[in-house]
Amino acid sequence: MAKKEELDEETLAFIHWCIEVEKFLVAGGATLEQAQEHIEEQVEWFTDQFYDGLSPEEAAKEALA
Repeated sequence: MAKKEELDEETLAFIHWCIEVEKFLVAGGATLEQAQEHIEEQVEWFTDQFYDGLSPEEAAKEALA
């Protein structure tokens, strides 16, 4: 059995932030699958937004604009 990889706090924070973004994308009209796919395809952009200090709601609004 493979050893479970532990993620650092920063990576975990980013994952949780993306989960929140996903909720706002869905609230904005995307399906859950569309929201997840968009985040995966644009992960570098979302990473920049995370490090620029945008809230999940702000990032979702930018993504939907």
